[in-house]
Amino acid sequence: MTKLADDELQVDVKKLTSTPKSGGRRTRSVTPLKWTVRLSAVVIFFIAWQVYASGVSPLLLVPPSAILAAAGHMIADGQLGTDTLLSLEAMVTGFGLALLISVPLGLVWARYRVVDWVIQPFVMAIFSTPLIALVPLYVLWFGFGFTAKVAIIGSFSFFPLLLNTYQGAISVDPMYRDVARAFRATDRQTWRHVVLPSCIPYIAAGINISLGHALTGMIIAEFYTNASGLGGLVLNNADTFQTARMFVPIFVVMGLGVLLMSSTRWLKRKIAPWAER
Repeated sequence: MTKLADDELQVDVKKLTSTPKSGGRRTRSVTPLKWTVRLSAVVIFFIAWQVYASGVSPLLLVPPSAILAAAGHMIADGQLGTDTLLSLEAMVTGFGLALLISVPLGLVWARYRVVDWVIQPFVMAIFSTPLIALVPLYVLWFGFGFTAKVAIIGSFSFFPLLLNTYQGAISVDPMYRDVARAFRATDRQTWRHVVLPSCIPYIAAGINISLGHALTGMIIAEFYTNASGLGGLVLNNADTFQTARMFVPIFVVMGLGVLLMSSTRWLKRKIAPWAER
């Protein structure tokens, strides 16, 4: 019995994991209600905030209307756009480097036992250390500029991606490996057609977690370095007690987080539909 070619070793996981069509109709019928409830909750929250903040000192809490007015001024003078781009440049660079290194390393870690023996103690030791404790060390090594920001953001993003990729590679359903072995698939074919597709949901989950960590690392990096970008806006406006202006970059960071993680979930549905149930 000859070994299979790459294009012959395809597992029809869509059929294995597909749900009945009636379930799809039920999902579509629930979606409008879900969004109505969500939007209603957000509107009620901001109305309550507006009412409550109107009777509180503006040094402690400002109403959403004041934050909106401050955002308009910051957009008009170009400050908000400039600082947002500075933050995004550092975050995209740091997160991109973490993604390029962590995913291949996670696969190699899962595939080779010797690599597991070598790197596991280091990964566990560094991962269990609060990364904020290492930020002054990065500043000492790389200074207060762009390189230090990238190093901090990359460190915050790296480990969720690495560990999720590793977990995905070692958690492949044994049934799929047995099928590949029964058809005499090579090790390369098994990894290409079985292990890697099975890893995609784990990698997508790792990206979701890492994006949140990257935003956290971005703000911390800007606090500890040259106080630029969105983190610099928060810090500088807090120092001058401009509470409304301080809230604006905070909401921008929240919006970026929601946008990036929603985009990741959408991409996961497109490239790994078998992971959706």
